[in-house]
Amino acid sequence: MKHILTRGLAAMAMLWVASTAFAAEDLKKVTVAIGQGGKWDSSLPQLGLDKGIYKKHGLELDILYTQGGGETQQIVISGSADIGIAVGTQGAMGAYSKGAPIRIIGSVANGDDAFYYVRSDSKIHKMSDLNGETLAYSRNGSSTHSFALGFVELMGVKAKLIATGGPSSTLTSVMSGQVDVGWSAPPFVLKQIQSGEVRKIAITRDLPSVKGHTVRLMVTNLDALENKPELIEKFLEAYRETIKWAYSSDEALEAYSVLAKIDIDTARMVRDEFDTLDYINPDVMLGVGDLMEQAVKFKYLSKPLTDEQLNELIMIKGWKK
Repeated sequence: MKHILTRGLAAMAMLWVASTAFAAEDLKKVTVAIGQGGKWDSSLPQLGLDKGIYKKHGLELDILYTQGGGETQQIVISGSADIGIAVGTQGAMGAYSKGAPIRIIGSVANGDDAFYYVRSDSKIHKMSDLNGETLAYSRNGSSTHSFALGFVELMGVKAKLIATGGPSSTLTSVMSGQVDVGWSAPPFVLKQIQSGEVRKIAITRDLPSVKGHTVRLMVTNLDALENKPELIEKFLEAYRETIKWAYSSDEALEAYSVLAKIDIDTARMVRDEFDTLDYINPDVMLGVGDLMEQAVKFKYLSKPLTDEQLNELIMIKGWKK
């Protein structure tokens, strides 16, 4: 009886190993490029991956972090990534109008939580004080690029726009005096604001083109749509499930605090005060007409996209012009 039991347990163990190996081999790989790793909205795929949500949907994620939405978009267009997270809306419109094989499959930010700041000893106290100084943004074609252009137009000021990459490299440029006005987004640079090293002078939600508008997107390319349609759909299903989990308890906050290297209270502030559930909804796209009009003004587009083109570009059912 003892030998029979031992053989039975051994067989069960072999079956478990075999099933585990099969499950691992059965996972389908999806490469995801993400702009500005460390932000709450940009961290959702990693949080869902660590939680095992994507594996439950049969997916293995290969995550590539970039310095901004423009870089993310180029990686997706080139086919080096299947999906891009946090791509600027106007940049995506512009790329599509030039024939890029890009499609919008979800929203990442309905509104925005970015802000602009200066060193504490700067003579600049608000955006209207700009008079030829340097103003940072991440990369060409990113949402931060359109925000910088928007502030210059709104305030009627002159500024020299400079691409500085992500929040960390931008902070270095500001503190070293290479750039007058830097950009950031929670949780980055909050500590420097609290310590008095820098002063916040503007927030992007002050822009009429930001509040109630979808400014960052999730995109894919035509090759992925044609050859991996089921994987794109599985990714979206897992992304929605990740959001539901992330806003339902403190488990995701604890994981995010470790990922972003911040305390749990700061993580909670970022999620509950800046990146609310409405802000993060992937299944709506707001203010398309306004954003397209601004895209023409800022020369992302030479002319507005037709309704036929918009319906081809935007694959979100809940989009509104």
